[in-house]
Amino acid sequence: RAAELLGPLRSCPAYLPTPPGRLLVHDLGCGTGSMVRWLAPRLAGAQHWVLHDRDPYLLRVAAVAAPAAAADGSPVTVETRRGDVARLTPDALAGASLVTASALLDVLTGEEADALAAACVRAGCPALLTLTVAGRVDLTPADPLDAEIAGAFNAHQRRSGLLGPDAVARTGEAFAARGAAVRVHPSPWRLGPDRRELTAQWLRGWVAAAVAQRPGLRARADRYLAERLAACRAGQLGVVVHHSDLLALPRPADGGV
Repeated sequence: RAAELLGPLRSCPAYLPTPPGRLLVHDLGCGTGSMVRWLAPRLAGAQHWVLHDRDPYLLRVAAVAAPAAAADGSPVTVETRRGDVARLTPDALAGASLVTASALLDVLTGEEADALAAACVRAGCPALLTLTVAGRVDLTPADPLDAEIAGAFNAHQRRSGLLGPDAVARTGEAFAARGAAVRVHPSPWRLGPDRRELTAQWLRGWVAAAVAQRPGLRARADRYLAERLAACRAGQLGVVVHHSDLLALPRPADGGV
């Protein structure tokens, strides 16, 4: 995630503690709670996190794994809410100091991104939306099939009207159209010999999605995957999976940022 966006977030006038003097943070599609684990220890002051997800098991995991203290040692508390974040209403975000999400935007449709932007802007709070796929992957050494696999994967990400690699641009436009100031910063995953197991897991999922989108790739993709996994085991494969983080800040009444 892009720590560079935390400075502009902290300086935003709308990023203020809610009574009784604690930050109220909504984490949309929290999964196992990676966002609260990353962000809460980087923010000062007492915090109360509302973790949203439709999977009760993931909510339990996220709540148990959440940190207990903020950057300055202030307490961090959590609660869980089960539901579909694509149907979130502005009322659900009332009093929020911040809305966050991780790896969420690319699985939304354009209409859902519009609704998310509208809910955040109406609530008058910043939104920090991280780790959205950018549609670019760099593998070292290169292979002639890299681009074809990447293209099929990107098409799979856009299936059924999902935004996929278009998500950051589309969501940024939705926030900007409602008067928010939008900042985008790269947040690439860098996978190499020190992360062989994770790299192999990512490779299998990446290639599987490409084949699901284009079944005609299967024979060549199977050979490609076997060769890439062998290089990974040998510590000879490097991967950069490009992502982007988006920060949307409500504009003050005087029109400043």
